[in-house]
Amino acid sequence: MPLKVVTRSVEETRALGEQLGRDVLRPGDVVVLSGELGSGKTALAQGVGRGLEVDAPVVSPTFTLVREYQGTTTKLCHVDIYRLEKVQELHNLGIEEQLEESVTLIEWGEVAASALPSERLEVRIAVGAGPDERIIELVLLGESWRRRSRRLAEIVEGFAPDEDHRIPEGSS
Repeated sequence: MPLKVVTRSVEETRALGEQLGRDVLRPGDVVVLSGELGSGKTALAQGVGRGLEVDAPVVSPTFTLVREYQGTTTKLCHVDIYRLEKVQELHNLGIEEQLEESVTLIEWGEVAASALPSERLEVRIAVGAGPDERIIELVLLGESWRRRSRRLAEIVEGFAPDEDHRIPEGSS
């Protein structure tokens, strides 16, 4: 069952990413970020960068496809595969070499799920009722993520309750 959190601003979405980067993510982790354009994937990635103490601004890799950053102790590899036409192109990017030594965030990764490691965290972001509200689901795939489920649940519980929020019609 996915963990669900609602953020009410871009800064809260970044704060969620920061907690993930600081307290949960480690080298070798793959995180798939999915959601429509403008849903907050890059904001979450910026927070992860803050949590990993990356000293450069984390920006969307849409046109470069892959951006690499050095954190204090861990590298961050931020990949955007929105423009790829075939799953084979993902292999051509050479990210397999980065997987073991980096935290790897893959925007639009759901389109290439079959080519990704089975052990991964999927972060699904949907626009909520308000302009900056985001409904974020964390789907833990694999044993290493199940072992971290308690800490992830604690992070999620730190955000305001979401009983009064809904996903707008037409979104999933």
